[in-house]
Amino acid sequence: MGKLAVYKYLHLMFLVLQIILTIFTITALYGGDVSPIGHTARALLVYALPLLIAMNILMIPYWIFRRRWLLLLIPIITIACCIPYIGTLIQPRTSNEKEASAKPGLTVASYNVAMFGRETTGFKAQDILAEMRRRKVDVLCLQEYNETSGDKQNSELYREYFPYMQVGRNDMVIFSRYPITGSKTILFDYTNNSAMWADINVKELGVLRVFNVHLQTTGISGTMYRASKLEAKNMQVSNERLIQALFGNYALGMMLRSSQANIVAQEQRASDNLCIVCGDFNDVPYSYVYNTMLGNMVDGFKECGFNWMHTFRGKKPVRIDYIFHDEALKGLTYYSPELSYSDHYPVFMKFAF
Repeated sequence: MGKLAVYKYLHLMFLVLQIILTIFTITALYGGDVSPIGHTARALLVYALPLLIAMNILMIPYWIFRRRWLLLLIPIITIACCIPYIGTLIQPRTSNEKEASAKPGLTVASYNVAMFGRETTGFKAQDILAEMRRRKVDVLCLQEYNETSGDKQNSELYREYFPYMQVGRNDMVIFSRYPITGSKTILFDYTNNSAMWADINVKELGVLRVFNVHLQTTGISGTMYRASKLEAKNMQVSNERLIQALFGNYALGMMLRSSQANIVAQEQRASDNLCIVCGDFNDVPYSYVYNTMLGNMVDGFKECGFNWMHTFRGKKPVRIDYIFHDEALKGLTYYSPELSYSDHYPVFMKFAF
């Protein structure tokens, strides 16, 4: 009788766990549909989606072992609902870069170069330019750009290959091999982050409005840096205070990003030209920022990317750099090579003429 009671208790415990997992997974899946302002907890659930999906997958063998076929449907249906989200993380196709390189098109690149590491000789800036030449990039959007490297001006260095250039706010720039016919800088309140756009006259495609975006940072790196400086001064920082600071700064950054994303999205939707939106969004797929920036546009990775992609070189391998485009444009290839010039990887996308 005792064994039967334990058996029933374990079964009930797993059933409750499955129900909780399903509720949290579906809530997280649609957490990006609401603004973090006023819905912080729900918006934060999006960041736990990979873990929640993995836990649902682990429940499948348990229900098979127990031969509870109806209950087995719960994690299977839950995971099936997450397929569109999984597609933002991994695409089960092989690289078509070689095939696409033989076709005529427009190659756009986005790269957060982290001030070229504040490297004093200028070698990093030159190496990045050489990489853009090698990959035949036509339009290059740089975030955290630094004009001076060593004793040279980067605008002069890049001009030979990119004859056209438009500067936004300090660290934002768009280089182009096609004429730039107009531009605008988009400033955000309470931050040094910003966005910009440039109208680029591409003969085969017409005038394209290319957005270069750098949204609010997460605040994690800054919080950890300040904590380490305090500890270096022999000032103790408790785990509780550190967690509170991390959560507070991250939540604040999330709210600022959401408002910045709305500003850029409104600017993009008001454009009469076909648009390409790229940059460092500092947020993960299916978040409110991602959904707002995407709107009715196409995520280049879902269209023609391959394998699993991450664009941040830190301890958290996440995709936070993107290239989106209007449906009227057709992507040929999308990839992010693991270059070591910055704490981000660049993103490259080629569009068909």
